Amino acid sequence: MALTILLITLAFLAMTQTAIPYLVKQTVVFGVSIPEGEAKDDKLAAYKRTYSLLVFSLSALAIVVFWIWTVSGNPAEGQLVLTGTAIQFGIIFLSMALYFYFHGKTAKRKRTEKWGEDLKQVKITDMSARSKDEMLPWYVYLLPIAVTLGVMGYTATQYGALPEQIPTHWGANGKPDAFTAKSPLSVITPLIVLFCMQGMFLGINEATKRSGIKISASRPQASTIRQLTLRKYSSWFMFLVCVLMTMLLAFLQLTTIHEGLADDAVMMILPVVFMLVVLIGSIVFAVKVGTAGHQAGEGPAAQGIRDYDEDDHWKVGLFYFNKNDPSIFVEKRFGVGWTINFANPKGYFLIFGPLLIILLVSYSS
Repeated sequence: MALTILLITLAFLAMTQTAIPYLVKQTVVFGVSIPEGEAKDDKLAAYKRTYSLLVFSLSALAIVVFWIWTVSGNPAEGQLVLTGTAIQFGIIFLSMALYFYFHGKTAKRKRTEKWGEDLKQVKITDMSARSKDEMLPWYVYLLPIAVTLGVMGYTATQYGALPEQIPTHWGANGKPDAFTAKSPLSVITPLIVLFCMQGMFLGINEATKRSGIKISASRPQASTIRQLTLRKYSSWFMFLVCVLMTMLLAFLQLTTIHEGLADDAVMMILPVVFMLVVLIGSIVFAVKVGTAGHQAGEGPAAQGIRDYDEDDHWKVGLFYFNKNDPSIFVEKRFGVGWTINFANPKGYFLIFGPLLIILLVSYSS
């Protein structure tokens, strides 16, 4: 089971890293903004192809070697997991190393060719765009939060029936493999962690909803569709993950209270189903956003103008610093989804506040 999970995860990671250059906005190449008229430059297209080919081929080679080693060597589960995890980090390191290399080449080409210097920089605001926004309202998160609080209350009423050793981790086979001594805090620690995660999801959803809708001056219709698609599906996907996490952890909590509630087959299959649903949801989300606006039916791009160049606010195309932008979250330049405006302290509180509470509770229990 551990091998199956690792192979699925590795394949998913390799595919997503390979496809990233083709899922971001067409006017952003390796974190560098490119004028609409130069977005299909042959050299830029070659950079994308080379990146994707190297990531795919080297990742596939690593996965095949890992599978052969596992089948022929029959390693212990701990060694298997450690090696599989190392390969995951290796794929990420490879993709980031190639990203930095091609980011530098793209930025140099933009400077050398003086792209956009003869174009007027324009910012566009569509006041009607928010009326089309389909992000979920904050109060939908009250449902999973209510479930968590309900299970927490039920755990308190069943405290006397709980075992003296409380599970804190479940292995790939669905069985607990780490325990802690029973205490009023330890019996609800997983639920406190879940509650903090739910609060973080709610906060991210609300902050994202209030973020600016950035529209391209050269292709306003297509960019509006992409922005609304990103907002809609990121909101729905995040809520899906929140609900799935609630269902999984609530079920595990009930199996701790009532031993034998589920047989070994259910305990083994449940985490795999959770993982598959999340991975499939991630793929659907990435494809929906990556292809949004391509078929907008918009005519040729507007001539003589370009989007406002924000390259100075993006450090190496990954980290956004703009104290004049009230948005807490902005669309990534490399990848699909959102990143923090690092110049807005609210983002640090929203992300690291719940994580700090989780660490403190986990350490105290």
